[in-house]
Amino acid sequence: MTDRALVAVMLGRFVRARWGFRFRTRARFEAWQRRRIRSFLRRIPAAPFYRSDGSRMRLDQLPIVDKSTLLERFDELNTRGVRLVDALDVALEAERSRDFAPLVDGDLTVGLSSGTSGRRGAFLVSPRERMLWAGTILARVLDHRALGQLLRPWESPLRIAFFLRAGGNLYESVASSRIRFAFHDLTQPFDGHVAALDGAVARGVGPDVLVAPASVLDALARRALDGSLGIRPGLVVSVAEVLEPETAGRVKAAWGVSTRQVYQATEGLLGVSCADGALHLNEESVFVEREWLDAEHTHFAPVVTDFDRRTQIIARYRLDDVLRVDPAAPERCACGRVTAVLAAIDGRADAVLRLPGTDGLTVVEVFPDAVRRAMALNSDGYADWRIRQTGLDVRVSLADAAPDAPARVASVLRDLLSTYGCMASVVEEPWATPDPAAKVRRIVREDVS
Repeated sequence: MTDRALVAVMLGRFVRARWGFRFRTRARFEAWQRRRIRSFLRRIPAAPFYRSDGSRMRLDQLPIVDKSTLLERFDELNTRGVRLVDALDVALEAERSRDFAPLVDGDLTVGLSSGTSGRRGAFLVSPRERMLWAGTILARVLDHRALGQLLRPWESPLRIAFFLRAGGNLYESVASSRIRFAFHDLTQPFDGHVAALDGAVARGVGPDVLVAPASVLDALARRALDGSLGIRPGLVVSVAEVLEPETAGRVKAAWGVSTRQVYQATEGLLGVSCADGALHLNEESVFVEREWLDAEHTHFAPVVTDFDRRTQIIARYRLDDVLRVDPAAPERCACGRVTAVLAAIDGRADAVLRLPGTDGLTVVEVFPDAVRRAMALNSDGYADWRIRQTGLDVRVSLADAAPDAPARVASVLRDLLSTYGCMASVVEEPWATPDPAAKVRRIVREDVS
């Protein structure tokens, strides 16, 4: 596609995502979505993995795939025949050189998954798909003030400070003469980023928009609150990690704004929060099947199908995430949209603690929201925390803990596990400073073989 055609794709998606995609009822939306599914099913035989499924006209007849299938059959699950080894060569060299411009097969951007579930995966994105992503992100994330600044040519460009482990063509798709994009590499020392931000403020070019993982937002907000960071972003966006209420509260205290969330995975753009603070699934582009994890139908593992992806087919892909919904939520959000709203992203499936019941017969699951709530209600006396289950041990690490904090936290966790009817030992272990380039995962279950 020509540059002009790509810009048209982005603008078209921007207009539809910002002002279109409006449906009076959920039933009308689902009818529209079914038409998109039928169109998608006609396209997927372009990938060899689905060539024998060309006669199947129902999504539920396709196999559910997971990360291991995606990696093992990588060349069959993309329509360009790109081999995994070639994609990884480009992506890993970009990681080493910190130059994320190189492409594969002429025009395909290659990204790496973070590897939080073990083996790292690669994803392929075409120029057209990049423009669709950029149009959706700009339409859904920018508030009225930021959009006005972007559209008024006599005002200064919109300046975005973006913190991630890796940059790349996908994220820089939003850059233009009206958007100045500053990438902050999380593999570099944090104090250097703080100095760079303050330097930008001193030159009168401080960021209007701050985009970062929740743990980085938390650290920046702490600096702002103690007076050692002078930025005043009008829009703050959390990406890549679970946004916890304590961090959202700290951002609000530091800069007076509510944190917007982007739920982005290797498999696509899965959710964006609206102006009213509700985190909507991106169901205009992604169909989400729910594999329920509890009898109450409040927690589920998503199985996603991405209509926008034509290069690397994402069809009935099971994620390791745990999503939470409120069964009593209204059909229509206050913002006017009827797409599903998440109560929270609880984390990955291995953030669910699984412990033997006190009856000795059952296995009890303790979801991350219960653990986070217990820690939030007893948050005095330490700066940060991690919980790691290994076998029958629940291991707790506290950062900068007061002398009485470990015993108090251990007591709180024992009470929580007792309430759930679990048998487990709560064990204190030393705090280890996390890798700044890695995703923060406060709760992890390590399966013991």
